[in-house]
Amino acid sequence: MPEQQTFERARRRKREGKRPTTQAGEFVREEVHHVREGKHGARSPKQAIAIGLSKARRAGVELPPPPPGKAKAKTRKSAQRDYERGQGTAAKRPSSPRRSRATKTALRREGSDAASHEALAKQARSAAGRRKPSERSSAARKAASTKGPAARSTAAKKAARTRAAAR
Repeated sequence: MPEQQTFERARRRKREGKRPTTQAGEFVREEVHHVREGKHGARSPKQAIAIGLSKARRAGVELPPPPPGKAKAKTRKSAQRDYERGQGTAAKRPSSPRRSRATKTALRREGSDAASHEALAKQARSAAGRRKPSERSSAARKAASTKGPAARSTAAKKAARTRAAAR
């Protein structure tokens, strides 16, 4: 069960007019923190992200499952189930204690390297590399449109620093 703080942060993002992926990002952030503080581990950054997205869908974030061809059928089915559970259309069955305990035990055996800054940066770079420059550009424009003046100024300063460092 996600923490109350995470629900509140996701609600705030929704009020600000951010996209569902940004709202879901709060749940991913919580998951990364859990791995870092040793509550449980993850095999890869992708796994930590997937757990966070699953929690977001179950919490009611309007994040539809990936379209066919973008993910495995099994992943899509799982995402669809989580999404329906969060939207209140699926039957609310109590979770199996045995299954939940098995999942927790398996995750506790994994390491915490998946949530390291290096691993997450590598994952972000490879994910960005799979998108077209035009897609990245339009995503950045969309993000800028929901930022306030102070956040826009901060982002511009950071971009300038990044460009300066690349030279």
